[in-house]
Amino acid sequence: MHVRTPVAKLLLFGATGDLAQRMLLPSLYGLHADGLLPDGLTITATARSEHSDASFRKFAKQALDEFLPADRKDEKAAKSFLERLQYQALDATDLAHYKQLAEKVGDVSGGLAIFLSTAPSLFEPVIRGLESAGLAGETVRIGLEKPLGYDLASSKEINDTVASAFPEERTFRIDHYLGKETVQNILALRFGNSFFEPVWNARGIDNVQITIAETVGLEERAAYYDGAGALRDMVANHMLQLLALIAMEPPARFDGTAIRDEKAKVFRSLRAIEPADAPQMSVTGQYAAGASGGEIVKGYIDELGKPSTTETFVAIKAHVDNWRWQGVPFYLRTGKRMTTRRSEIAIQFKPVPHSMFSNRGGLLQPNVLVIRLQPEEYVQLLVMAKEPGLDRDGIRLREVPLNLSLDSEFAGTRRRIAYERLLLDLIEGDQTLFVRRDEVEAQWSWIDAIRAGWVANDMKPKNYASGSWGPSAAIALTERDGVTWQDD
Repeated sequence: MHVRTPVAKLLLFGATGDLAQRMLLPSLYGLHADGLLPDGLTITATARSEHSDASFRKFAKQALDEFLPADRKDEKAAKSFLERLQYQALDATDLAHYKQLAEKVGDVSGGLAIFLSTAPSLFEPVIRGLESAGLAGETVRIGLEKPLGYDLASSKEINDTVASAFPEERTFRIDHYLGKETVQNILALRFGNSFFEPVWNARGIDNVQITIAETVGLEERAAYYDGAGALRDMVANHMLQLLALIAMEPPARFDGTAIRDEKAKVFRSLRAIEPADAPQMSVTGQYAAGASGGEIVKGYIDELGKPSTTETFVAIKAHVDNWRWQGVPFYLRTGKRMTTRRSEIAIQFKPVPHSMFSNRGGLLQPNVLVIRLQPEEYVQLLVMAKEPGLDRDGIRLREVPLNLSLDSEFAGTRRRIAYERLLLDLIEGDQTLFVRRDEVEAQWSWIDAIRAGWVANDMKPKNYASGSWGPSAAIALTERDGVTWQDD
């Protein structure tokens, strides 16, 4: 049984950045307004910018005014939330500054949670600084926002640095997708209902498709994104975590150890894509000019302002080599400037072994379970049903959806920002929805092998028009197996 141990203090690095303004401060306000934060919890914010406590509170109030939905705004709640905040400017590379930070934070014997959202190059100086100032002891836990490296070697280096001050049980690696309600609903769907388990395997499932499609281009992320690309930015964390939740064995209990043990087994079972197989098992693309959202948009290179071979699209055919999933392809696809914004998992079941309707009109389609994560949140099961009518020429069948709309079913319940769940769990010490070191390193091993295959085969991204579903080669990736992407 997991025992929650809430901390008395929270230290927020990168507190003037975009993530803090859009997500972290509104999330902490939401938890405060709902009475979910410990009564005496103080929040110390830090960043390079100079602020007094009063000017940072004004800055935080502007962020709440801009990014909170209208129905969540409450002047009284905002006032009492802002009273929790204090600020200390910090040059993360200067050890002397951490003494001042520690003085501002104060006594940490009641527990301190640190949310670290900084550039990877600052991890080592920050960890050393926290240690030097006494902010890394047994009562302190740390949450790490990605990117946690760009390959296995750099990830190990970061993990080693963090582990020198914070053991695994006090380290919380954040993947914000795991904070999404619909992602957690995958666990409820699979392990809270008996009828899926008998067919949730290679005997019942033909293929699994995971799509994360974005309509945006570079926005403000050019410097980071061009050094990362779609494979590192999306597949190495969000998509592989979704794959693991679909593919994992039933955990014995709902806790951080049991769930992460099963996810780690999936990552160790991922079949490495050898260099010789990379051209057949993966597709890379880069968006060119086109139409998106009814507007003409530039291509990636024009938007970036310099030549680049960074991929903005990737599609991969993956396999999990274990008893449950042998022979079942997992198709992963993610890209920028695509037709529509969508994150979803489509699980296509095998067709019925014999159709008595084959000569009676209507094409019998295999059942598909669609789990939509965004922008809508729903679970949909596509089933065959009889079309109404007298059917004198035979029964006609048509595919119809059975819908569970989480948006409408739980319309009276506020939909929380993913970071609300994760910040609360960090404050309370529940690691269930955070990523363990062995998971991260197994993911990077698999990703590194793909990149090595691209280099060995001199694979350059294929152009695709903005507003499309990516390069035509991505269609061929599935159609070679007689499978069509779930694009409806």
